[in-house]
Amino acid sequence: MIVATTGEMEQYKIKEVLGIVRGNTVRAKWIGKDFLAGLRQFVGGELTEYTEMMTEARDEAFKRMMKEAEEKGADAVLEVRFTSSDVMASAAEILVYGTAVKLRK
Repeated sequence: MIVATTGEMEQYKIKEVLGIVRGNTVRAKWIGKDFLAGLRQFVGGELTEYTEMMTEARDEAFKRMMKEAEEKGADAVLEVRFTSSDVMASAAEILVYGTAVKLRK
């Protein structure tokens, strides 16, 4: 399946728009890793616990979006966007969405 942040594909034409597809997840780290990340704030550097959490969350949200696109019979998902928001302290939602389409050459 083709995935793109653009709304058009040079070598294809959109045959049919199937609608918006999305995937999301809410993630939080367990208190031990949250504590370690808090300590790291005082000395500086990357908060690897949170980088890891956000990477896992993006991957899961993306997989969910792709599953929805496949269920609709899409050939591609265009204009894909990621967004995140805080749900509560130490928990974030990742949302990925795009437009599922059928393509033709």
